[in-house]
Amino acid sequence: MAATIKDVAEYAGVSFKTVSRVINNEGSVKSETLAKVQEAIEKLDYRPNKAARDLAGRDNFVLGYVYDNPNAYYIINMQQGILDECRNSGYELLIHPCDASSETIITEILSMVASARLAGLILSPPLSEMPDVLNALDEKGICYVRILSGSESPQTDLPCVLVDDFKAAHAITEHLISQGHQRIAFISGEKEHKSTIERLEGYKAALAENQISFDESLVIDGSYSFETGVKSADTIASMTHKPTAVFACNDEIAAGTLFGSRMKGLDVPKDLAIAGFEDSPFSSQTFPPLTTAAQPTSLIAQSAASSLIQSLKFRKKSGKTQQPSTRFFVPELVVRASTQA
Repeated sequence: MAATIKDVAEYAGVSFKTVSRVINNEGSVKSETLAKVQEAIEKLDYRPNKAARDLAGRDNFVLGYVYDNPNAYYIINMQQGILDECRNSGYELLIHPCDASSETIITEILSMVASARLAGLILSPPLSEMPDVLNALDEKGICYVRILSGSESPQTDLPCVLVDDFKAAHAITEHLISQGHQRIAFISGEKEHKSTIERLEGYKAALAENQISFDESLVIDGSYSFETGVKSADTIASMTHKPTAVFACNDEIAAGTLFGSRMKGLDVPKDLAIAGFEDSPFSSQTFPPLTTAAQPTSLIAQSAASSLIQSLKFRKKSGKTQQPSTRFFVPELVVRASTQA
């Protein structure tokens, strides 16, 4: 008679649930216990029922992408990059938009993972930067990969993909300074996004290196939206000592600033130079086209999915957590007519 999961549990001297965790590669079993269960499975020649395993575990080759981001171009490129890697590796993709500020966000994500029996999650900002969400996933043994803004690997046992917004923002600001601009406004996105902080710090660093004093009045708070750019054009127009250039935190903001400035009769870049960030279609469809930092969003997403799949395969094969891997991307400066003197 074929061995059952209960036989394995009795042989290893562990609970039924512990054996189930090992079979489903949940990654929350101590190494000593894992070795006992694996030995029992081998000795008893236990073969788990695949249908039952699929129902009980998350080994069904489906990844989840959870996001809260109003930027449609960013989301489309993220989805495409993840889908490309999923198709290459035999995985399916479940897309789950959400409100990261919701009081029930953790319950929502955990319920989604359980009901869809996901193998793992791909998280982009701001969810990838929320400790409470990450701790809840860790407690459940859910494998995930984070896409983050930064230049140094975080302390983590799971893979992540870093985008060096600081260095790219520094390059944009240096470019504006090289065009003769001393008063450069900075229009921010949501401050809960680390990308906003990193881009602001890159801007500040470039000013300091060129002996230009940082002026708090030139920092305009906003969100990653076209509307923020339009409103910022009004703010700039009302300033007594106006800036001659603008560094907007993304291309949507930059396009809105360009629109608002032209409505006020300003010539871009003669009266006001404008630069964005990300190299979305907004940057090349405006007139004049926008200087920006080309962020390879699809490639970043594909890299994140690849890292997650590799981690899942390693855990499935060895029953252990793979050494964390970090992949780095630096958006590259693209100079266009909106800033050329």
